[in-house]
Amino acid sequence: MRIYERYFARQIYLTFIFILFAFSGLFFFFDLINELNSVGHGNYKFQYAVLRVALQTPSRFYEIIPVAALISAIYVFAQMAANSEYTIFRVSGLATNRALRSLLKIGIPLVILTYIIGEVVGPYTDQLSERVRLEALGSSVSSNFESGVWVKDTLTARADGEQVTRFVNVGQLQPDATISNVRIYEFDSKFRLSNVRIAKSGKYQPPGHWMLTDVTDTQLIDVAPDAGKPTDALNPVYRAKQVTLPEYSLRSELTPQILSVLLVAPERMSMFNLFRYIQHLTENHQDTQRYEIALWRKLLYPFAVFVMLVLSLPFAYLHTRAGVVGMKVFGGIMLGMSFQLFNTLFSHIGNLNTWPAPLTAATPALIYLVLGLVGLKWVDRH
Repeated sequence: MRIYERYFARQIYLTFIFILFAFSGLFFFFDLINELNSVGHGNYKFQYAVLRVALQTPSRFYEIIPVAALISAIYVFAQMAANSEYTIFRVSGLATNRALRSLLKIGIPLVILTYIIGEVVGPYTDQLSERVRLEALGSSVSSNFESGVWVKDTLTARADGEQVTRFVNVGQLQPDATISNVRIYEFDSKFRLSNVRIAKSGKYQPPGHWMLTDVTDTQLIDVAPDAGKPTDALNPVYRAKQVTLPEYSLRSELTPQILSVLLVAPERMSMFNLFRYIQHLTENHQDTQRYEIALWRKLLYPFAVFVMLVLSLPFAYLHTRAGVVGMKVFGGIMLGMSFQLFNTLFSHIGNLNTWPAPLTAATPALIYLVLGLVGLKWVDRH
């Protein structure tokens, strides 16, 4: 890096670290206040609330990094403009396009850091955070349905290659990914109910099997109608054969990773887990819109650092008489918050209107990128 690039980088990185921890501390305080509502229930004590919120800090870092990059760059450039340092750089031959390239080069480590936190650290600590809370409360994960969680499972399970479809009802999903109060309704390729299994509990055994315990297996067998009576497709006759088993190994496409989506919101899952879950939903002909938008947002969000740095550069061309440093930083905070709000709002709008996921995820960043380039061109001319 050139000497002036190292100077820019040192100033921006130091300010970035301070702003990142300042904002995360503020969010930590608000999250802890929100968590106090659960303190006192079960074994959920204050120290568990602090631990849970602390484990959510990496995800807060992930959300804050682009805004922190914007504010830190604006602060550094505003200080340089106030001290006429940036004017000296321009007189020395620092063109606008070269300054922009240097700024984007400085943003590369921040983009890499965002990817690492969003893909490795954040999803793992979020699951740990949810498990700490659930184990302390002594509760289990469940959906909004009183009957529990419903999952569709389609696979080729028989020797003749016939495809079977299962609808799996999990009454309770424990934080350690064990399941209980399980009901499995299995249909043949003609969508006729062929088997009903009820199990007290289940534990995953890789690869691709669930070990169910205390199983009641009810097999429904077609009964041939009497020769003198016409067949009624809407009222079939079955013969039930029921077997009780202490254990039963069930082959399934469902994995704890697929069920773990109930522990973490799609926006906080890793791209790998999102991709696997989208594949599962697609194979079972279910809607994937929300998860596709989350996947593309995870893919493109780190590049928002570049967009924020582009937005910050025009502030270097505004002299002190155009506004004090504090006003410029305040404007940067408002600009960063507006980007976060617009990005979240646009995702919900795209989900409701079933817009293409790449377009929904990329549009807010593209709009702010154009805004930054237009502002940079305007200040450069004036």
